[in-house]
Amino acid sequence: MKHILLAMFLSVTLIGCSNDSTPEKQSAADISAGKIVAERECKGCHGLDGKGAAPGIPNLAGQRGRYTMAALKEYKDGVRVHAALRAIAANMSDDDTRTVAAFYASLAPVPPAKVAAFSPFENGKAVAEACTSCHGANGNSQSAGTPSLAGQQPVYFVAATQEYMTNARDSAPMIPMLRKLSKLDIESAALYFASQTPAQRSAPATGDAVAGEPLTAVCGGCHGSHGVSTDSATPSLAGQDPQYLAHSIKAYRTTRKHALMSRLVASLSDQDVANIAAFYSVQKSKPAENGEALLKATTDKCNRCHSGGLDNPALAIPIINAQDKDYLVLALRAYRDDRRGNSMMHNMSLPYSDSIIEGIASYYASQPVK
Repeated sequence: MKHILLAMFLSVTLIGCSNDSTPEKQSAADISAGKIVAERECKGCHGLDGKGAAPGIPNLAGQRGRYTMAALKEYKDGVRVHAALRAIAANMSDDDTRTVAAFYASLAPVPPAKVAAFSPFENGKAVAEACTSCHGANGNSQSAGTPSLAGQQPVYFVAATQEYMTNARDSAPMIPMLRKLSKLDIESAALYFASQTPAQRSAPATGDAVAGEPLTAVCGGCHGSHGVSTDSATPSLAGQDPQYLAHSIKAYRTTRKHALMSRLVASLSDQDVANIAAFYSVQKSKPAENGEALLKATTDKCNRCHSGGLDNPALAIPIINAQDKDYLVLALRAYRDDRRGNSMMHNMSLPYSDSIIEGIASYYASQPVK
């Protein structure tokens, strides 16, 4: 979720054809020929009206022909993995590809679906209501031994919940509640809590913060300066409950499995642990994310290309407004998980959780083609 940059949502591919041979330049005869190809190869899934026949099947009506051509080439070359489409594309001639792309490009775009907007932040806020009785308002714990969640790194938050549910950590009272939550709910809660401002703590009754500071020198390499992590998968320690911190450090001696942490804490005395916990507990922390602004910031970046900002005949940039939501979800997950061959899109999509992908997809599915 950190440093999210998404300039292009689907494939942006250079295609080796002149402006005169792009599908947008084709004649009525070529469009008619493309309709014949669509009747033979495509209508079962995409219809002759260009509307996907089921969730997860993209709409092709009004799509830029050069993008459809590029996509078919990726299926033919094995860059995309859909078995049926790979077989269909492999049997299509270059003329078939060009004319069928021209046919679908000539159709009126499909109207946007009535898709419920999904905000990971707002969903997380609703989920988090059940956490406040233990973890405090906005995730700022007031109970000794209970961790604060405010400002915590989101990927770490998700990983921690999985460790509780798989018994990699000691049993905890919230495990039954966690088991009822979907993956989207847990990721949404992670984003919500990551966006909250951690409260400043006063010095704890146990431990010496001054004595603890030099002991944390080795910790800063992972957990950041003064315990404020800059890595979404590594927890922030600043402002954390000191009793919880001490318990967690000691757990690496026994039950928690982490080779590096186990080596680092092996030589610490109980007093060292108390001093380290005291030091981190009084450090000033900050939110790890700005969840309220995240979805708009992300779609603003997408729009620079996908709303015509780079409508260059040499680039295969797809129209994504009014696209099938489930298809958009599947496409972005495929890029993120390196299952669709485009290294640029993989790198851009890598930070995205499923909850953010859901938010982006629901937004574009509900937008009309301009």
